[in-house]
Amino acid sequence: MKQLNLQKLQNNLRIKFSKLGVKMIGPETIYFSNDTKIGKNVTIEPYVVFGTKVKIGNNVTIKSFSHLENCKVENKVDIGPYARIRPGTILKEGSKVGNFVEIKKSILGKKSKVNHLTYIGDTSVGKSVNVGAGTITCNYDGVKKSKTKIKDNVFIGSNSSLVAPLTIQEDSVIGAGSVITKNVRKKSLALTRSSQTEIKNYKRKLK
Repeated sequence: MKQLNLQKLQNNLRIKFSKLGVKMIGPETIYFSNDTKIGKNVTIEPYVVFGTKVKIGNNVTIKSFSHLENCKVENKVDIGPYARIRPGTILKEGSKVGNFVEIKKSILGKKSKVNHLTYIGDTSVGKSVNVGAGTITCNYDGVKKSKTKIKDNVFIGSNSSLVAPLTIQEDSVIGAGSVITKNVRKKSLALTRSSQTEIKNYKRKLK
């Protein structure tokens, strides 16, 4: 009986959002909460789950296999596929969250992009920031959680680790493969990378 009631609730919510103009591809695979709020001209692809306290603005696209809970998504935002938007997150207008990205208790600024394979936690990201693939904010040291601040127009190179507490000032660049532990000044390039070593005519030892 409980399962039937849940199915009925979901069907009613799908009908409600369909009447409001939400475009659902595979609606039978999309799960809403009672308090889900969705604006105009929104597209939701199959296998998307909305936890409680989710508010979606206008002209938003949410791609397949994404999970959202207790978050606010402003207008013209693209999410997914395979994105996890956790509690306390605000995605500002025109921002983009790509595949295999997890964001928790963070603000992603206007027109900022986190395209793939990234964890952003306890972080404020400014406007027009590009976060490269494989970037991690190291916000937990095993005892307490610390915050990262990334200001406007920052470029974070791929496979970077940002160790909080940390502030990266405007118009800075983080070189790919870096572990950043100190604050970065405006218009700076910061990188931590060992020099590449090459041995000519190298021959592997045979067993």
